[in-house]
Amino acid sequence: MANITKKVSWSSRADESGATGEGTPLLNGSEQPRHSRQLSEGRSIFQIGRLSTVDLEEEITSDEDSLRGRPKEIPHNEKLLSLKYESLDYDNIENQLFLEEERRMSHMGFRCLEISRWVVCGLIGFLTGLIACFIDIVVEELAGIKYQVVKENIEKFTEVGGLSISLILWAVFNSAFVMVGAIIVAYFEPIAAGSGIPQIKCYLNGVKIPRVVRLKTLLVKVGGVICSVVGGLAVGKEGPMIHSGAVVAAGVSQGRSTSLKRDFKIFEYFRRDTEKRDFVSAGAAAGVSAAFGAPVGGVLFSLEEGASFWNQMLTWRIFFASMISTFTLNFFLSIYHNKPGDLSNPGLINFGRFETESVAYNLYEIPLFIAMGAIGGLLGALFNVLNYWLTIFRIRYVHRPCLQVMEAMLVAAVTATVSFTMIYFSNDCQPLGPEHTEEYPLQLFCADGEYNSMATAFFNTPERSVRSLFHNQPGTYNPLTLGLFTLTYFFLACWTYGLAVSAGVFIPSLLIGAAWGRLFGILLASITTTGSTWAVPGKYALMGAAAQLGGIVRMTLSLTVIMVEATGNISYGLPIMLVLMTSKIVGDYFVEGLYDIHIKLQSVPFLHWEAPATSHWLTAREVMSSPVTCLNRIEKVGTIVDILSNTSTNHNGFPVVVQVAGNDEPAKLCGLILRSQLIVLLKHKVFVELARSRLTHRKLQLKDFRDAYPRFPPIQSIHVSQDERECMMDLMEFMNATPYTVPQETSLPRVFKLFRALGLRHLVVVDDENRVVGLVTRKDLARYHLGKHGLEELQLAQT
Repeated sequence: MANITKKVSWSSRADESGATGEGTPLLNGSEQPRHSRQLSEGRSIFQIGRLSTVDLEEEITSDEDSLRGRPKEIPHNEKLLSLKYESLDYDNIENQLFLEEERRMSHMGFRCLEISRWVVCGLIGFLTGLIACFIDIVVEELAGIKYQVVKENIEKFTEVGGLSISLILWAVFNSAFVMVGAIIVAYFEPIAAGSGIPQIKCYLNGVKIPRVVRLKTLLVKVGGVICSVVGGLAVGKEGPMIHSGAVVAAGVSQGRSTSLKRDFKIFEYFRRDTEKRDFVSAGAAAGVSAAFGAPVGGVLFSLEEGASFWNQMLTWRIFFASMISTFTLNFFLSIYHNKPGDLSNPGLINFGRFETESVAYNLYEIPLFIAMGAIGGLLGALFNVLNYWLTIFRIRYVHRPCLQVMEAMLVAAVTATVSFTMIYFSNDCQPLGPEHTEEYPLQLFCADGEYNSMATAFFNTPERSVRSLFHNQPGTYNPLTLGLFTLTYFFLACWTYGLAVSAGVFIPSLLIGAAWGRLFGILLASITTTGSTWAVPGKYALMGAAAQLGGIVRMTLSLTVIMVEATGNISYGLPIMLVLMTSKIVGDYFVEGLYDIHIKLQSVPFLHWEAPATSHWLTAREVMSSPVTCLNRIEKVGTIVDILSNTSTNHNGFPVVVQVAGNDEPAKLCGLILRSQLIVLLKHKVFVELARSRLTHRKLQLKDFRDAYPRFPPIQSIHVSQDERECMMDLMEFMNATPYTVPQETSLPRVFKLFRALGLRHLVVVDDENRVVGLVTRKDLARYHLGKHGLEELQLAQT
C-alpha cells in the first residue's frame, strides 16, 4: 500500500550544496504537505502530504569539525522536526532479567529502596540550596566591588568633569565579566546558554537532549550566571537555578559521575530513565524553591511543566526536596549575613513583606487588575515576537562561537552605555531619607542630601531594583523616569535573552512589569481624587510584575503560587491569579510562550498533553513508520551488526518476531528489544555457541546493562570477528516480551494518549494476526499540530 511505506527519504549530499540561500528551501525539493486523497487496493485512505528529510548540517563526527564545517548562513524553518533527538525510556523494560530481580527482592528490599529515594531527594535539596547560596554570595560580593568602584569614580569625576571616563570604566567592567561568561558557554558547553528551562521541560517531557544533565554543564552554568549577572546584563539568576537543580538531581541519583569516571557503587538500582526522570523533576522543583523561596511553587512547576507521569509519593518526595532546598539556602545565608539562625532569606529573590493593612485591595480594583493582565499579555506577546525574529537571525548568522562572544560583549557595553545615559540625563532627584534603603545612592548633579532615582533602577542588581519598585514610598519615582526605564529595559531584556550566556528571563520580566505597574498606580492616583489613598504604587507594581512575567512565559498555576509565596501574602492570591489568567489568554491569542517558542525553534519533538483537536480521522496506520526492521528471536550476529551499523536507518527499537513452525505465514510479534541492549549483548559476546562451549560462561545480569547506562558505546567501537558473525544470538531473555501494541485502526488521539501517559518510546502497530505492520515513535506523533489552516504536518529534518 503506497501510503504505508512513508518513511523518511534521506536526501543526498548533492542536494545539499545549493542550500545556502536566504530562504528556507526544503532541500530535496519536496513541497509543503498537500492534502491529497489516494485510492489504493480499492480502499480510500487519507494521506497527508509526504515526508521528507532535510539535511541542514553536514554529518561531521567531531564537535570541532562541526564548528568549522558550517555554512556562512544556516537556513532555518520551524516547520521542521529534528531527527537528532531521541526519546527517554520512561517505560520499564520488563524482560526476564528484570522480572527475576524483582521477584528475588524481599519486602525489606523494597522498603530500603524507598528510603534511599528519600535520601536522594534530601541530598538533591541540600546541594541545590548550597549552589544557590554560592551563586548569591559570589554575585553580591563581585557586584558590590564593581558598583563601589564605579560609584567612587563617578563621584570623583562629577566634580572635576570628564564623566566619560566613568562610562568607559563601567562598560569595560561589564564587558569583561560578560566576555568570561560568554567564552565558557560558547566554547566549552553551548547547552548551558539561556535559562535552561526549555531544555529541562523537554527532558521531563521525555526527550533526550544531549549533554543537558552533565557535570560540565552545571559548572559552566554556575560560572556563566555569576558572570552575566555581575556583568550588568538585563538577566536574572533564577531560571538557571532550575537547570542547576536538575543536573544535581541527575548526578546524585546515579551514584557515580561519568564525567569524572568515578563510581561510588551506590544507588545502582536508579540507573535507568524511569527513576532518573523522577529525580530530575525533584531537582527542577528544588531549583524553583531555592530561587523564589517557594517550595509549593516548585512542586507545581514540576507538575505543570514537566513530569508526564505523576503519583502521590512522587509529589511528596519532590515537596521534601523543595523544602530542604529552601531551608539550606536560608540557613547558610543567615550565617553569611552574621545572623545565624535568623531564617528570613527563603529564596534568591526576596520581594519583601507586603503588609496587609497598607496594601489591601478593594473589589472595584479587580477590573483594573484584569486590565493590567491584558496589558501584560500584549507586552509579553510583543516581547516574544521580537525575541523570535532575533533568535532566527542568530541561528542564521551568529552561529560561530567568536561571533556569539562578541555579540554578548556588545550587549554588555550597550547596556552600560544606555544605563549611564539615562542616569546622566535624568533630573529626578529624591531626598535621602533617614532610613534610606538605597544600596548605592548616586548623587550626580543632585543637591546634597539627595540622590538620583533613575540610578536606583539601573545602578543596582535587578533583584534589588524590583524590591525598591515594590516597597519604596509613593513619590520616590517620577512617572517619566519609570516610563523611560520600562521602554529601555524592555528592549535590553529582549535583546539579551538568547545570547550565549547563562541567564534567566524571570527577573527582567518582573522588573519591566514592576516599572510599568508602578507607573500605572501613579497615574491612577493622579487621575482620581481619592486615588492617593487606595492606589498604592507598590501594589500595582506587584500586579504589573505578575502580568508581564505571565505574558512572557505563560505559566499559570505554579507562577500564581510562586508569587503568593514570594510576597508572603495570601490575600493577593485572587488578583494575581486573575492577572496571570488574563495575560495568558491575551498573549496566547497572538503567539506562544517564550519557552515554547524556543523549543519549537530547536525542532524538538515535544508532545503536549493532548493530541491536536481535529486529528480523530487519522489512524495508527497513517501515522506509523513502516516498513519496520524486525529481528528473529534467534538471530545471526552478522545480521544484527549490519542493522545497527546502517547509518541511514538509525533505529533504536526493533520488534522481535517468531516464525510459526512449518508455516510459511509472516512472522508474529513476540517482543521488543532496544539498540542499547543489543550493543551490550554484542560487547559481552552473548552468543548461543559460546554459551554451549564454555560451561563457566558468566550469565549476563541487569548490572551489566546499568553499568553501561547512560552512555552506551557506539556500534563502531565493538569489534566482531568474521567467525563471530556466523554465530547466533538468542534474544529471548533480554527482550521485553510484553511490549505495548495497538491495532492499525486505532485513532490518533487514542494512540497519543497511550504514548504520552505511559511515557513510551516505541509503540508497535499490529494487524489482526499479531503481525508487525509499523512502529509509532515520538516523532510520528509530534509531526502533527494545529496550525492556522487546521491540522498541519511538519517535515522531518536531519539537523
